[in-house]
Amino acid sequence: MIALRTVRRVTPVQLIAHTVLALLSLACLLPLWLIVSASFTDDRALARSGFRLWPQDWSLTAYQYILTDPDQLLRSYLVTSVVTVVGVTLGVLMTAGLAWPLARKDFALSRPLSFFVFFTMLFNGGLVPYYLLVTRYLQIGNSILALLVPFLVVPFYVLILRTYFAQIPQDLLDAAAIDGAGEVRMFFSIVLPISRPALATIGLLLALLYWNDWQTALYFIRDPQLYPLQYLLYAILENARVLAARPTSVSTPVSSIPLQMAMAVLATGPAALAFLFFQKHLVRGISIGAIK
Repeated sequence: MIALRTVRRVTPVQLIAHTVLALLSLACLLPLWLIVSASFTDDRALARSGFRLWPQDWSLTAYQYILTDPDQLLRSYLVTSVVTVVGVTLGVLMTAGLAWPLARKDFALSRPLSFFVFFTMLFNGGLVPYYLLVTRYLQIGNSILALLVPFLVVPFYVLILRTYFAQIPQDLLDAAAIDGAGEVRMFFSIVLPISRPALATIGLLLALLYWNDWQTALYFIRDPQLYPLQYLLYAILENARVLAARPTSVSTPVSSIPLQMAMAVLATGPAALAFLFFQKHLVRGISIGAIK
């Protein structure tokens, strides 16, 4: 027996809504396309005609300047990728490990520790104590750990996970305790699996934080072998500005606008792909369905 498929009719209201959303999506993609177009545009044409949807005069000067030392660029990509992957993995685990006891109502220190975490969002010791802590006391300056440690635990992300964990039904935890599950087993076998949407959101935020970080390298990294991608692109841009301000330099000056657009393309490409991969997890998960 052949099953007949019912064709869902689209109402005029739905058609208008879909059209409006499609136009808004194109409007959001337009600035990104203008950045790509400007990165392939000659600086004189860009100064004369401004940003266009299609390059008026094609030029690869900006990319050629950035790729003057391709080995350094690939090394920076590798450093940033390793720091991002390791940092996200450890950061999500440590953030969840701190947020879980803060969300437990039967934990006596939940409120004081939550206030302590929140307090660090309002006040900090400043740049000089931060620099002394990393270089003198932790002694991890000019190392890969200097890029990893500062963002392993972000107070705002801890409070986000704490709020999510607090919504896990207590009946589910009580049932696990009756079955003999301890705190560690309960955390890894129940809490983390049903919190995948929240963990994926925190992971994406950490990935963007690690990928776009350049100030940490500015403070602590002196070895060019450890330059992350964003700091390398920042250094290239500063060198181009210096060359542009010295017309007598033997090097060919590069316009800063196409150079900035080219660096934006090289820096945001992997981050945009990561966002597309994790976007389905950016909605709030429903954990109530875990109870039968």
